[in-house]
Amino acid sequence: MKTIGVQAAGGSYKVECGRGLLMQAARAVDGLRHQGPLFLVSSPRVWKYWGARLEKIFRSRVHSTILLDDREAAKNLATVERTCRELVRAGADRRALLVAVGGGVVGDVAGFVAASYARGIGLVHIPTTLVAQVDSAIGGKTGVNLPEGKNLVGAFYPPKLVLMDPSVLHTLPSREFRSGIYEIIKYGVIGDAPLFRFLEQNMEKLLGRNAAALDFVIERSANQKARVVSRDEQESGIREILNFGHTFAHALESVTRYRTYLHGEAVAWGMIAAAHLAVEGEIFSAPDAGRLTNLIARVGPLPAWPNSTPARLIAAMQADKKTRAGRLRFVLPESIGKVRCGVDAVPRLLVKTLRACASTGNEK
Repeated sequence: MKTIGVQAAGGSYKVECGRGLLMQAARAVDGLRHQGPLFLVSSPRVWKYWGARLEKIFRSRVHSTILLDDREAAKNLATVERTCRELVRAGADRRALLVAVGGGVVGDVAGFVAASYARGIGLVHIPTTLVAQVDSAIGGKTGVNLPEGKNLVGAFYPPKLVLMDPSVLHTLPSREFRSGIYEIIKYGVIGDAPLFRFLEQNMEKLLGRNAAALDFVIERSANQKARVVSRDEQESGIREILNFGHTFAHALESVTRYRTYLHGEAVAWGMIAAAHLAVEGEIFSAPDAGRLTNLIARVGPLPAWPNSTPARLIAAMQADKKTRAGRLRFVLPESIGKVRCGVDAVPRLLVKTLRACASTGNEK
């Protein structure tokens, strides 16, 4: 088992990573010495595979189980309100501990509920998707979407513990598994060139869910995420590198009403767009951009680029929470393993990039 420490203003916590860890979850939670009632928060899809086992693992410790819709389109304030009201009806008080079992939507909603309910209750993450294991469960970002944009309402709220068991990923549908690989590619570009080379050399093993390859990239990505957020919890500096591809991605998700792309798929398109923009701006080399786009293509097909004008996509980007005083700021690659933050895009080049992606996307 691998233990990764994360520093946070609200209290440091551990990310435990290892196969078979799910079966030890109750003991790990008991190790927190939390005195209040325990509530499981999950989704019907996750519960279908893991509900009976989780009930057996936690036995009489669970006060109540709350299942919420884990579609991105349901990641909103209405779902937060329903979850909070279920906690009230179940008798949750300030001593309550939420154990979030699921992917990014479950973790983000449960995290925001934990940050808000009774002005803050305990939180543990047990991520069951690849995206959640390598990214969203680590770092304390919680929140939900508005029609105007992605994750515009939320809070920084660290969990008390994160338990990652790669063996649970065998039930993950292929498309969702591939969605997580795109986030791993992101980690290679932003700060880990050896990881990127590993992906180039071992992508077929990873797509086949080879245990050794999967465990390596999960631990490598989780370590990088932990290092970054420990240095910059609230995104005032280096944490911005984690947004590589995300300004484009959030716009794509928003204009399609969160119904077309899995998050990692939108990030994949966002990385392609960011690479194109960086080449146009003479920041990134064309050969390195080719390596990135080729690696993304090897993962599998992406949903098509949306039938939206550049003006509409730019308007969606301007609603992004990373915008400053109406200025679009991008994280763009300089080389494989290094990115530049806070880059102002030349409007003409941005429009050219969006049109190029639309042309490429319509060919897929």
